[in-house]
Amino acid sequence: MAVVQLGQYAPAEQILVHLSDTHFLANGAALYGVVDTDHTVHRALEQLHRSGIRPNALILTGDVADRGEADAYRRIRGIVEAAAAQWDAAIIWVMGNHDQRKSFRSELLGEALDDQHSVAQNPVDQLHDLDGLRIIALDTSVPGYHHGEVADAQLEWLRKVLSTPARRGSILALHHPPIPTPLPLMSVLELQDQPRLAAVLAGSDVRAILAGHLHYSTQGVFAGIPVSVAAATCYTMDLSAPDREMTGVNGGQTLNLVHVYADQITHSQLPIGDYAAVTQFSADYVGELAALSPEDRRHAFSRQS
Repeated sequence: MAVVQLGQYAPAEQILVHLSDTHFLANGAALYGVVDTDHTVHRALEQLHRSGIRPNALILTGDVADRGEADAYRRIRGIVEAAAAQWDAAIIWVMGNHDQRKSFRSELLGEALDDQHSVAQNPVDQLHDLDGLRIIALDTSVPGYHHGEVADAQLEWLRKVLSTPARRGSILALHHPPIPTPLPLMSVLELQDQPRLAAVLAGSDVRAILAGHLHYSTQGVFAGIPVSVAAATCYTMDLSAPDREMTGVNGGQTLNLVHVYADQITHSQLPIGDYAAVTQFSADYVGELAALSPEDRRHAFSRQS
């Protein structure tokens, strides 16, 4: 898609699609008997294709499968790989608390599983290089539990990785976000011992932290680094529910668009679904604006009819 520069910022160097908490079940079963998880992911990827956006990578920040079933992983891998192939985009899978390391490794990462003990015990930490932009996938899952932890060995590994800055900096992708939640019950499931992780990240080249887990979009700052949480594609938490309740609803699903510029990164929420248009500007109008001087352009666009 050709990009017309009308303002002072050049187009983003890279575009990342950030999805989270797809919670697929085996055999296409509906989540809680109600949510068609496949349909929402299909619809999200179709919207991206229709838009003409060409992402450099798709990042899925955990809870890819609801019960860690092999069939669920195979199904979503097929859907995501078919979409990524259209854009020649990389795919980065991140472990969540609902995921199972054995099936995650074999079905999503294509790893040979020789040592069953290490497969189950060792975190699924990964490094990806996107033309100089380093993506660090950190496994914060704890087998058998829903809260998050980062082990000593992982912190040491992360410290060594970050000791050498990447050409375009790094983005850390994990499941459990290291920021507060306004839902008291959700705080029980948070990432534990966050100061230890902050000590490793402080002063590093990490430019952004991408996370999921909360089932609603939110932002914060951790160790001086912006944190962006993508809402789930399956169901979302109702932040207006009565106090002391956690209510998931089949609506409000979004994905995030991460635009990486030379000097900053932006995070935008894209609602999943078809909505009635109330206004629209044509490509011809954009072309006419591009032909004007910056001063004339401002007057043309801001003048009231």
